[in-house]
Amino acid sequence: MKCLVLAVGCLVLAAIATPAAAQQTVIMGSVGSSSANSWPTYVAIEKGFFAEAGIKPDVVHAQSNAAVVQQLAAGSLHMTNNSGLVDPIRATEKGAPVAILRVEVQLPPYALMAKAAIRNPAGIKGKLISVGGAKDITRIYVEQMLDRLGVKPGEYDLAYAGATSARFAALSSGAVDAAILTPPFNFNAQSAGFINLGNINDHVDMPFAGIAVNTKWAEANKETVGKIIGVYNRSIAWLYQPENRAEAVVILNKVSKLKTEDVEQAYDYLIGGRFFEPTGKVSKTLIGKLNDALKTLGDLPKDFPVDRLFLAGATQVAE
Repeated sequence: MKCLVLAVGCLVLAAIATPAAAQQTVIMGSVGSSSANSWPTYVAIEKGFFAEAGIKPDVVHAQSNAAVVQQLAAGSLHMTNNSGLVDPIRATEKGAPVAILRVEVQLPPYALMAKAAIRNPAGIKGKLISVGGAKDITRIYVEQMLDRLGVKPGEYDLAYAGATSARFAALSSGAVDAAILTPPFNFNAQSAGFINLGNINDHVDMPFAGIAVNTKWAEANKETVGKIIGVYNRSIAWLYQPENRAEAVVILNKVSKLKTEDVEQAYDYLIGGRFFEPTGKVSKTLIGKLNDALKTLGDLPKDFPVDRLFLAGATQVAE
């Protein structure tokens, strides 16, 4: 009887230990640690979607997207999340083992917030704007929006800070006159008296952020790569269910530490505007627009094909 009890106990312990032992650690890189752009990742961790897929996420944060993609290319990271897409494009063109796996944010979720004395876009002339970096996608967004509003590049100065939280801090302290911010920081700035000079997505039709993978790791872990796409599909579907709004706000509040009403506004704006891509499919047309913008800047050769950006057999490409 003692032997039987011991044997049963061992079987129970083995059943408990097996799922944890079977989990595969995936090292993920992200910019900052409090942006609403990473909401699907926070949800997938909090709700156990990664764990149920046998994945243990190890999230590493950096202060710029370029730094994240450099680590990805070097193999220090397996994948990125909430990664601006222009840096993976540049890396791929240079021959780095990097590919776009999934689009997370299919519209640019930014607002250009300015000091209260700057009442309209024309007032930004001669002022200092904080963007992500000299080659960052946020610079492309700001320049394209302001150009369409009658303010040309060179009529204002730029300062660089990779994370939205850092740009928000610079604006709040008065170190810059304006900054490009994502939710919920733009709503926090607005409640503090700063002026919204425009939402980027009203003027620019390009995707913003997504998942890039190290192709060497991805080719050796094809099953895991497929599971990752599924986890993000599930997480975004969860976010789009209205009954999950209150819980989603709590999840983001844990990392952003901002006011609940600002996070609620961020949810309504991002979910109501369908900013998160729900299908897992990567639009070749929209990625092509980013490609064309980089060619215009001289960052890519004119003949660089968009198909080079995808990982065959893994990226779900749609026209």
